[in-house]
Amino acid sequence: MLTKQQLSTFRSRLLKEKKEIEERLIANDHFGKERSHAHDAVGELSSADNHPGDEGTELYEREKDIALNELAEKELKDIEHALQAMENRTYGTCKVCGKDIPYERLVALPTTTFCKEHSPDQFVSHQRPLEEGVLMPPFGKFDFDDRDAVMYDAEDSWQDVARFGTSETPSDLGKDVDHYNDIYTESEENIGYVEDFENFAAVDIYGKEVTIYPNMQHEQFEKTLDEEGIMSNIGDLPAYEKDTYTEEAERRY
Repeated sequence: MLTKQQLSTFRSRLLKEKKEIEERLIANDHFGKERSHAHDAVGELSSADNHPGDEGTELYEREKDIALNELAEKELKDIEHALQAMENRTYGTCKVCGKDIPYERLVALPTTTFCKEHSPDQFVSHQRPLEEGVLMPPFGKFDFDDRDAVMYDAEDSWQDVARFGTSETPSDLGKDVDHYNDIYTESEENIGYVEDFENFAAVDIYGKEVTIYPNMQHEQFEKTLDEEGIMSNIGDLPAYEKDTYTEEAERRY
């Protein structure tokens, strides 16, 4: 049961949010929805001389504004519904079961009139884009697997996009990561090469003129060789090769 002080705090908060939303809708003409056509927002009078790409951009912006306007109107409707519940002295109790709504839930969502168990927004959509139903592999439906396919498939395309950031956190992966840039599936997978040392060692078609590109794999590779006291990943070089290697290194450096 909410106290008078708590009820007054929620009422003030809801009235403040209602005023902010109403002022925002008036200031931006309901996100430009009151204009006759999307062209009005950019000062165009006709589509005749516009590039199709520009038309697509304007259409996208129009659709986005409509969605934002619907969201703002829904927020406003929920606030008014909660204020009406206060007038009816039913605010803070679930409309379905009649039990008290936890205070913490009201703090997080002051417009709610349902407890967590009876919230109408319980459904989580798992629908995939309709295009996937007609696309064949490798860009149709896919699952993350342990197979290393040579071709570039839908799994690879998702990984490329996920590198720019996702909504996941380190706790969602179930493994240790060093950086938030690594928070995507199979982030440890090599890109553009198979073995780790291939990313920093390059030779010509005859295997000569080795060029080293310093990076993290290179440092780890040298550290491993130093710890093992060897000169290559397959072991130490034979004496006749080791002497030649040392002489060439001395001349080079």
